[in-house]
Order: sequence, then C-alpha cells, then structure tokens
Amino acid sequence: MKKLRSGYTTGACAAAAAKAAALLLVTGVTRDKVEIPFPDGSRVKFDLVPVDIEDVEMAASRACVIKDAGDDPDVTNGARIEATVCFCGKSNAGGEQFSILGGKGVGKVTKPGLAVSVGQPAINPMPQKMIRAAVAEALAEGGKEPDSCLEITISIPEGEALAEKTLNHRLGVVGGLSVLGTTGIVRPVSADAWTATIATSMDVAKEAGLKEIILSTGRTSERAVEEYLGFPEEALVMMGDYLQFSLEEAAKHKFSKIHLAAMWAKVMKGGMQIPQTHVRNGALEVKAALKFLQGLGCSPDTLRALDGSNTAREIYGRLLDLGEKQMVMKVCDAARQYGEQVSGMEVVVYLVDASTNIVARSSRKKQT
Repeated sequence: MKKLRSGYTTGACAAAAAKAAALLLVTGVTRDKVEIPFPDGSRVKFDLVPVDIEDVEMAASRACVIKDAGDDPDVTNGARIEATVCFCGKSNAGGEQFSILGGKGVGKVTKPGLAVSVGQPAINPMPQKMIRAAVAEALAEGGKEPDSCLEITISIPEGEALAEKTLNHRLGVVGGLSVLGTTGIVRPVSADAWTATIATSMDVAKEAGLKEIILSTGRTSERAVEEYLGFPEEALVMMGDYLQFSLEEAAKHKFSKIHLAAMWAKVMKGGMQIPQTHVRNGALEVKAALKFLQGLGCSPDTLRALDGSNTAREIYGRLLDLGEKQMVMKVCDAARQYGEQVSGMEVVVYLVDASTNIVARSSRKKQT
C-alpha cells in the first residue's frame, strides 16, 4: 500500500504567508520560499506565490501560500492562504507587538464554547502563536526594532465558499473558515481532526445549555432524528465512525442523555461492540455477525437463511424478508446497551434507513 503523504495546516500556511509579507515589508525583497518554526522545534520551508506591495501609501505588503494538505481529503487543499502586514505604530501599553485580524474568507466566532472568544476571528491559539513567532523572525532578519507594532490580516479568498462544505456553521463560525492546527502538520485522514471537531461540537452544545445531544454517523441518520426530536442545531454532533470516542467524550461533558442515530451497518457494529466503525478499522465479517446474532437468540433456520450474505446490508434485507423485525430490534438493543456501558448515561438508539425513515427505536423505557 502506498504511504500517504502528510501536509500542512491552515495555521502553518498562514504563519508562512505572514512571515513572507513581513519580510517584504521590512526589506522590500520578494522571496520564492520562506522558513518558519513549528511547535515541536522543527523548521519547515514553504513555497510562495508571487507577492506584492498591497498599498504603497500605507506601507502594507502581502504574501500568499497555496495550502498543501498532503493526501488528506481536506476541503482547503489547494486554497490560497494570504497575509497582509502593515505597521501600526509603537507597541501598545500591554506590550502587544502584533495585532492579528481576520480578513476575507476567515470566519467569525458567534457561539461560546470554542477556543476563541465570541466576536473574534476564528484563528485558533496555536496558529496565532505560530504567526507571531514567524513574524518576530521576519523583524529580526530585517533588522527592525522590536517595539515596532505590526497589524497582520489573514485571508482565505475562497474561504466563504469552502466553509459551506464544512460543519463550521454548527460550531458558530460564520462567514468563512477557521484557521486551525495544533502541530502545523496535517496527517492523512486525520483522526485528530475528526475527534477535535466532535469534542468542540460538544463544547458548543454544553455552552448552549443543552443536556441532550444527537450523535450521528452520517447526515442521513442525523436528519431523520433531528426532525423527529426538533432539537436545535447546537445539539447535533456528527461523530462519523468514532463511536467509542464520542460516547466517552459525551460522558466527560456530563450530558444527561445521548440520542444515537445510525444506519444498519453502524448499529450492528455498535451492538457487536466495535469501537471504531469505519471498515478499515472494524470490518464487519459476516461470520462474526452471524455468531453475534446467534448470541442474541437468532434461530438456526434464520441463521441458515442469512448464511452467504456478503454485507451487513444484505443481512438486514434478508432479516426483513424473513419477518425478523424482532431480531432487528435486539440488535438495536445491544447497540444501546453498549452505548450506555461506555458512556454511563441513558442512550436512545435510532435505526434509520436510506430514505431517512426511523425504522426502529431502542430506549430503556420503550422499544419500538
């Protein structure tokens, strides 16, 4: 198997662009590459696209880096990450040397619970730290006095359009993308990115005063339960395949109830206590599935009829054809029991079909 290539976070690209813009401002020299420090102490070189003086009268300069997310399916891969830098006089009374602003395509925080305060541009603390460190190097290299204050504006020209492909609006980031990253590195198909989004979604739900959340494995199941319960958007937590992590994270946030929405294959994996439900981490083997059903009391005749199924979906179809709705319900019950075991709280499981219908519901009080 080909080894997947790592890339760089939006925050790292913003820091590189900011250093290049600052160097242009203080030296008047354009560069093809710029090197910046990373949080782990390493240094990385970034290629730059052509840069220019933004405004001669205001002495502002601009630089741009094209984001390379490696082999990660990141919506921002290939996006222009720009920084505009200008002088804004002496450092303020608090000794702040740099002012970091959000420009076009960088979202603004509108809900509490995020790493950045409401009303501020969605540029997370670590990217801000990387930007400051990179620009400080530029000033040192340019021989500029350390009391010179700079205003740094980060922009993502395509950010508003790209943000529509993300869950930013749920988290309260509007008008563009977040500038994220804790290490500067994007790992392909990053689990860290998923789990960070899950945890942040729960932070937002908690700050909104919600005691119950909807954990879903995908938009189809989420939509069905969202409509059924009528919960606000802040209650929606897209967990994808991270079942165990999400249940444990919900426990840390001390919610009172979890509404778990999923389609058949994911519900069955939950019942089988497979903690990470993506096929690459928890492939559903039919033999194991049939043994699981046997443990739930599935009759020998039904098991023989299910033998030869190739997928979880085929097992489900055959169960329905055989009129085994009660066995489907037992699978939902098993998934609920696993959810309650891991989270330590009340869980309701909703089985959703491809047409966005809730076809089964398992709870402590009533199973339907």
